[in-house]
Amino acid sequence: MPQRFILALSAILLAAVTLQSSAAPPMPQGFLVQFEWESDDPLFGGFSAIDMAENGTRVTLITDRGAYGVGVVMRDAKGQSIGVQLQPLRLLRGKGDAPLSAGRNDSEGLAIAADGTVYISFEGAARVLRYDRLDGQADNLPDHPDFAKFQRNSALEALAIDAQGTLYTLPERSGAVDLAFPIYRYKDGVWDVPFSLPREPRYLPVGADIGPDGRLYVLLRDFLGISGFSSKLIRMEMGQSTLGASEVMFQSPVGFHDNLEGVSVWRDGAGRLRASMVADNNFLPFLSSGIVEYTLPD
Repeated sequence: MPQRFILALSAILLAAVTLQSSAAPPMPQGFLVQFEWESDDPLFGGFSAIDMAENGTRVTLITDRGAYGVGVVMRDAKGQSIGVQLQPLRLLRGKGDAPLSAGRNDSEGLAIAADGTVYISFEGAARVLRYDRLDGQADNLPDHPDFAKFQRNSALEALAIDAQGTLYTLPERSGAVDLAFPIYRYKDGVWDVPFSLPREPRYLPVGADIGPDGRLYVLLRDFLGISGFSSKLIRMEMGQSTLGASEVMFQSPVGFHDNLEGVSVWRDGAGRLRASMVADNNFLPFLSSGIVEYTLPD
């Protein structure tokens, strides 16, 4: 794809620039840990969404090629994540026994309900699938009419679920730099658009979660070519038809993290809010796969 060719070229140049500079960017407030990992699993890479459960000890990941994996997060005595023991990745199925077909397997958003039901949003063919269990067959949720109008490769990038089982999703692009991002809500079998997220220059939404505090968290990404990526996490109060002002949780310097694409907000054993984010390497050797964690103000 042209986008991946651009990313590959940019990553090569970024590596060259990095070798020429030893200046470390300032550490963002709340930053805890960043670790990378590799695997010889043929499905490994392209991680686009994350769900952290059981006080940060169990993780579910999906890739943008229709694969999923579950694993155990290894932590030290202070609760810092130091690695992941990931089970072999498996392909998501459609309505039958076959894996999702090419062009319909670009899974991007992940939301897991309290009862274990899994919802996954997609880009290529914009839709949300429901799984009673990840290794089972999928059910299609009804589509909103807007889903067919999204820009190519910029559809339902982020997905979140609240304690009542209501889903929220939004596209990666709004259609124009002066248009807000519509937020779609799925409740009682019907989609509506209760509010929108104001668009700011350059940053695009790539992940979302509703934290244990009931607030909506959105992970934003800016890609600056040879300089790399900048990420920003914001949160907002949600009403039935209103979205509160955004509060910035952190904003990373350009190049401090790789391509962060998914976010999960949870409480650790000490009761502190944490955000775990997963990096998407786009299946390129110049970008990393890994997990980044921050503590958040409560």
